[in-house]
Amino acid sequence: MSYITINSSKLSYNFNFLNQLFTKNQIDWAIVGKLLCGNEKFLKVLLDISNKEICDSRLSNLKIIKKLSPKTQTVYIKPPAKRLAKSIIEFADVSFNTEINTIKALSEEAVSQQKTHKIVIMVEMGELREGIMAKNLPEFYSKVLQLPNIEVVGIGTNLNCLNGILPDKDKLFKLNRYKEIVEEKFNTKIPYISAGSSVTIPLIFRKEIPKGINHFRVGETLFFGTDVYKDSIISGMYQDVFKLTAEIIEIIEKPMIPAGNAGTNLTGERPTFNKKNIGKTSVRAIVDIGLLDIDHKNIKPKNPEIEIIGASSDMLILELGTNDSDFKVGDTIDFSMNYMAVLRAMNSDYVDKKVEKTIHSKDFKIMELKN
Repeated sequence: MSYITINSSKLSYNFNFLNQLFTKNQIDWAIVGKLLCGNEKFLKVLLDISNKEICDSRLSNLKIIKKLSPKTQTVYIKPPAKRLAKSIIEFADVSFNTEINTIKALSEEAVSQQKTHKIVIMVEMGELREGIMAKNLPEFYSKVLQLPNIEVVGIGTNLNCLNGILPDKDKLFKLNRYKEIVEEKFNTKIPYISAGSSVTIPLIFRKEIPKGINHFRVGETLFFGTDVYKDSIISGMYQDVFKLTAEIIEIIEKPMIPAGNAGTNLTGERPTFNKKNIGKTSVRAIVDIGLLDIDHKNIKPKNPEIEIIGASSDMLILELGTNDSDFKVGDTIDFSMNYMAVLRAMNSDYVDKKVEKTIHSKDFKIMELKN
């Protein structure tokens, strides 16, 4: 038995924390829900908490959101493949775009489905992931204007996800200026600059968000209370919305050093061992979760006495020392998880998903970033 738990009370608290922060600073925001991998049980928790638009990079997940809540605005947050135009128009109210030929396909499909499809034009600001070059924005915008059933609701950018380029006041100011140039040239109004993500939130606390940056897309900070900019935490938020639990299937005192000629293990690694442990023994436990379900380097036992030794495809090996906690076969062990650990576990059909609701203990107020 292994399962991942989402605490709806703590998630709700984190949502209200961020919502108050954004409202105070006159910023609209959307939730990036791709971490939940389209799991209906967890998506229902999110939809019960929030009336915000939900972003995802998988059409199958947006389809589930539309099934659960047809009125929720859905956003496809990567440049769509042309072949997916029909499904994009059907399940995504908004999409992020960088290719005019793809937008033409979306336009044709929007006409066919008798819909107006909203788009955000993504602009390259140094991260070198998706985005048109800023110098080409006016020409690109002029071509989009000619397409029926397409409405440009914003320009946006992505930072930090590929090359780790951090947002700063100068980059955001330039993006705002690019929008103003387009508005002046075409005598139009573009409602949003979607330039914020979890990594940009600390700039709000430092009052470094230029006027005009009015839309954020937030996933990691909502679910983990993280200050992505400094790789730390935001004081006043919960970091343990998710929890992993696994059952002990074996617990035996064994030598601390393996015996025999050693080659590489199944992941191609050659483990090393401390020679000081030759001849020593310790209590080791095996729990029923492995590399198929989780990256053991991205989880941590909540009990500080427990150490993760390694993992195979279906089992995780733990060092219990003298087993002062008196663990037995059938007991469960809880683990904290980071973003990548949750993403992998959510993507595994072998890990059950459970919802937990507990009364939180934090006083609700926006606090400064913890150093």
